[in-house]
This record gives sequence, C-alpha cells and structure tokens, in this order.
Amino acid sequence: MCCRSKEIAYFSESHFNINHRLVEKVITLDNVSLIDFLGVENHNIKEVAAAFPMSKIISRGNEIRIKGTTPEISRISDILDSLMDHYQRYGKITHENVQNYLVHSGLPTTGLTAPVPPDDDEVLVYGTRGVVVRAKTDNQKRLVEAAEKYDLVFAIGPAGTGKTYTAVAIAVRALKNKEVKKIIITRPAVEAGENLGFLPGDLKEKIDPYLRPIYDALDDMIPAEKLKFYQENRIIEIAPLAYMRGRTLNNAFILLDEAQNTTPMQMKMFLTRMGPTSKAIITGDRSQIDLPNKQKSGLIESVDILKNIKGISFVELDGRDVVRHRLVREIISAYDHAGQ
Repeated sequence: MCCRSKEIAYFSESHFNINHRLVEKVITLDNVSLIDFLGVENHNIKEVAAAFPMSKIISRGNEIRIKGTTPEISRISDILDSLMDHYQRYGKITHENVQNYLVHSGLPTTGLTAPVPPDDDEVLVYGTRGVVVRAKTDNQKRLVEAAEKYDLVFAIGPAGTGKTYTAVAIAVRALKNKEVKKIIITRPAVEAGENLGFLPGDLKEKIDPYLRPIYDALDDMIPAEKLKFYQENRIIEIAPLAYMRGRTLNNAFILLDEAQNTTPMQMKMFLTRMGPTSKAIITGDRSQIDLPNKQKSGLIESVDILKNIKGISFVELDGRDVVRHRLVREIISAYDHAGQ
C-alpha cells in the first residue's frame, strides 16, 4: 500500500465565490521517499496546485490535503494516482513528469512543457541515484527476452557477465508491473575456500555475506525505505536454499543464484517448488564450482536432464558479455585457455 485517502469534512469558504459545498480530502503517502515523490521543497505538488487555482493543495509530512469541490478533488486525485503509478514503476517523480501528466489531462503548467519521452522498451528498471538498468549485451538481451517468453530460464556464464544483476532487474520489473506478488532470491550456502563455522554471529549473520551481491543489486534498483518495507512484509525474501524445502511458491518470481554449487538433490528440490503462477531464473557459472571433490553439480546435471523439455530456455553468456573492468574479460579468456 503506497497511499491512503479519506474525506474529512464538508465546509464552505466565501472567497471561492461558488455555491458548491467544499470537501477536504487527505491522502497519506506510505512507504514512499517523500523527496523523490514530492520534489525538492514540495515543488511537484506546488506544480499540481498551480493547475487548480480554485482548490487548495497542501503537503505536510507524508500527508497531502486537498480542499475543493468534489469534481475538482476527483481530477486532482486522478493526477496524483497517475503520479503514484509512475513513482511505483520508476522510483522518482521529476518536474517534467508532473508537467507531462498535467498537459495530458488538459491542464496548464507553470513552465515550458517537456516533450513526453518515448517508452524505452530496453529499460528494465529506473533505479535509485539516477541508475538506469538495461540489458547491455546481446546475450543479456536474450536473457530478458527468454524471461518474457518462458517460465523457467537457465542463465549460464562466467563471472562478470551480469547474470545475477540482470535477473534481479527482471524480477524487480515484474514486481513493479504487478505481474507477481513477491520476489524470492536464494543461494546455496557453500564455502568458496572459507569455512562458515568460523564466521562470527548466528546463522543469518553467517549467511548474509554470501547474499551480499543480491543486496547490492537491489540497493541499485529500489529506494532504501521501500526495500525495507518489502523485506519486512516478505514481499522480497532473500534466504539460503535450504530454507526453500517444503514450500510451494505461488505468484512469485524466484531466482536461484550460484546454482553451480547446488547438489543434484538440492536442484531437484528447488525446481519442484514452482507454483502454477510462478516464474524462475537460475544463474550459474560452470567454472566456479565450490562443491567438495567428486560431488556432482546440480546445475550441470539439470541442464543435461532438462534440455529437451519445452517451456524451458537456456541462455549462455560468455566473455563478450563481461561488463566489469576491461581486464576481467582477458582474465577469463586466459583461464579458459589454460583449462583447455
């Protein structure tokens, strides 16, 4: 829930010079970054107020109070609803956004109207701090297209190819577009040369460092207050793979990261968690298997077992998709050459 509204009381004010009784409506903004929605010094709301000189629109804290006739309040509420939908999708309202919505509603603005930008189908998420998240390489675009067409997608490739980041962005977009009700992100808790038992803290504190890449991606895409709300209300869950056992995941976007470190039994358990209205992306890197010696990777086995099932897509990423430092691509190539 992002905003709540209620009508408080009817009253009359002589300076309006109209016969209609006036009503006051209060809209409460919940789980919204006020600076991103209202603008600096409430400039966005002042722009809306200027378009309705016969009404009063006042913003205090997380409340917007509207005083006017019922028809005017209805029009103002429609504008604010549109702005809220925009905020839900892009995470921020600019002055130009407000002007565009006012012009499309046949209302005046206080300045020059910025042109309506065309929809950028390649943008996955308008994130925080001005971050625009989109697929940057051909194979990342293939991953986005596969996720739109298939309910289960495997994204396999070396480090730095954007598998996890792109998968998280796809899931966040689905949540913002209300295609799913929750996001569930999981990883197997396998040591990469370290020992979990020697890390300080309880189980959660031991596991959190292994989930840090997921948190970093979410921090780029969702404002801090909203991300906290999502996690507290279990709209976004981040948990070790062992916590998935016994669950049926409905109406969710499920991500399994570092899947090369699952055992065959863990992979089967994960694949059978999908509910009838769920989608899943599995990411992994064949070259970074940290399982004990002679332990077969569940990712490698599942690709062989499932490759002929319709409705499952396999996307391979390679060194050309590396979006980290320019040396990373050469490092991966050198290791591949040495392995061969």
